[in-house]
Amino acid sequence: MSNSNHPTSPHLQIYRLPLTALLSITHRITGVILAFGCAILIWILTAAADSAAAYEQLAAHFGSWYGQIFLLGFVFSLYLHFCNGIRHLFWDVGYGFELETVDLTAKLAIMVALVMTIATWVVARMA
Repeated sequence: MSNSNHPTSPHLQIYRLPLTALLSITHRITGVILAFGCAILIWILTAAADSAAAYEQLAAHFGSWYGQIFLLGFVFSLYLHFCNGIRHLFWDVGYGFELETVDLTAKLAIMVALVMTIATWVVARMA
């Protein structure tokens, strides 16, 4: 017995997730990326401790186009996770739950992460 007068439940194809929900999902994804990046860091340090040749071979991969894309994504993930973590610290003490503040801090976290990523890459290119 189907009644067509009932509205269908919203699903991801027609429902637009709020920015805070997208940032929450992104926070979890960046956490996974950072954990993966820590394993890569251990690999780099192990290669550096092993020999100069092992480190140079690995450094060649990070100097390539795909290595640069990985490093750019890793740096952005680091800054976004950091900025969003600061938002969560304020929420933990009970501040910033107003809808306007939540939206403003979400946009601010993204913008600060972008600016810090660009600044890091500019400084890295200058060195």
